[in-house]
Amino acid sequence: MGVELTALHWVYLVFILIILGVMIARRDTSLVCVIGIFLLGLVATESLSKSVMGIFTSFIYAIKELLGTILIISIVVSMSRILIKTGINEVMVQPFTKLIRTPALAYWVIGILMMVISWFFWPSPATALLGAVFLPVAVRVGLPALGVAMAMNLFGHGIALSGDFIIQGAPKLTADGAGIPVGEVVSASVPLVFVMGIVTTAAAFWFLSRDMKRGTIKVEDGNAVDKITIQEEAQIVKDDNGKVVISKPLKTFLAVLIPVLFILDVITMYYANLQGGDATALVGGTASFILILISLVTYKNAGLEKITAFFIEGLQFGFKIFGPVIPIAAFFYLGDSAFKDIFGSVLPNGSNGLVNDLGVALATVVPLNAVIGSITLTIVGAITGLDGSGFSGISLAGSIAKLFATAIGSGTATLTALGQIAAIWVGGGTLVPWALIPAAAICGVDPFELARRNLKPVVIGLVVTTIVAMFLV
Repeated sequence: MGVELTALHWVYLVFILIILGVMIARRDTSLVCVIGIFLLGLVATESLSKSVMGIFTSFIYAIKELLGTILIISIVVSMSRILIKTGINEVMVQPFTKLIRTPALAYWVIGILMMVISWFFWPSPATALLGAVFLPVAVRVGLPALGVAMAMNLFGHGIALSGDFIIQGAPKLTADGAGIPVGEVVSASVPLVFVMGIVTTAAAFWFLSRDMKRGTIKVEDGNAVDKITIQEEAQIVKDDNGKVVISKPLKTFLAVLIPVLFILDVITMYYANLQGGDATALVGGTASFILILISLVTYKNAGLEKITAFFIEGLQFGFKIFGPVIPIAAFFYLGDSAFKDIFGSVLPNGSNGLVNDLGVALATVVPLNAVIGSITLTIVGAITGLDGSGFSGISLAGSIAKLFATAIGSGTATLTALGQIAAIWVGGGTLVPWALIPAAAICGVDPFELARRNLKPVVIGLVVTTIVAMFLV
């Protein structure tokens, strides 16, 4: 039993397939999504003007839904910029450099620290925060620059970004696509994120150690160390007389205060049961406070202007990252409750949204099960990551997860999390070369070589994670 499929359902389904095809071809999907929104509006309202208006209205809807995510990422990036320019980041991680005595310790210490910092700062800023300090230390104890790049990349853009437990930008997109609460996706993703992370990073380290013993990887990369030395020098903020603006005692105090504040945030989240938007707001407010405090004590009289400048810099980054996501998210929001808000009550009686209706219809035609659903979501997620952002297509993964879970009868959150993990591990910065540039650049290695080194471990991790998901659906 289910609602009868109409032209709206078929148009939506056709455009999902077209979007997948365009992603496989590694082309931008924004135009396809805009045309899809227009045609859905035309079929629904039979009005040219309302269809054109629907494009803009759907963009506004998507921006409203994503605004909190865009702002938290922008604010965190703003804060990370001033930490780098004042050199506070160096003081924050300096105690950990004493733990690095061997190549193995270098790989795991850098990786785990990168993962933790990326949960709060996001991976790209965290790469800049850590890279300048740890690369020379790691190379000195025998870990090649390529190994440093792999550690930062797999733990940051892989584990931390695919789970995104604190900022919750990725779960927000996939949860909206699936029409379920963010907390459900986060909870379902925990076992999958750590299975994927442990398998991938362990495999990567084994392959790296093997090739180091064979001598197929250079243990030293003097060029990379030279680059980092220059970057460290550039990070020191000086006044007109050439003196460091922020004193060492104050820098040390701030380096201790910042992690303490974020630890207090985590404790507050736990005891106050803050999730989703509330947890994001707490982190965003704390990051804003830190940015304002450091700007005022560092730049003194010019602090007011510097606060604005750093906020602008962060917002530019945030909208640059999410600019391509808005039209794509706008299309996939139409698969659920957004359709009524944008085009009015034009769905057939008994409809639970385009995606739900298609899922029910699919269940009557194709004998779907947990195995087929899990494999399909991993493939779909990986395809959506081919554009190199990791984020632009994860709404699609959420929509398809809901479609399949409706047909199977369970597992919406698990399938959504699986699609999210596959999309971000492929496109968020571990396999697609143009997404690897931050880690590759700061370590002075070739991004294509870094992608090649990551390929086998990530594929092994995806296979194991998909098998685990089959038992959790």
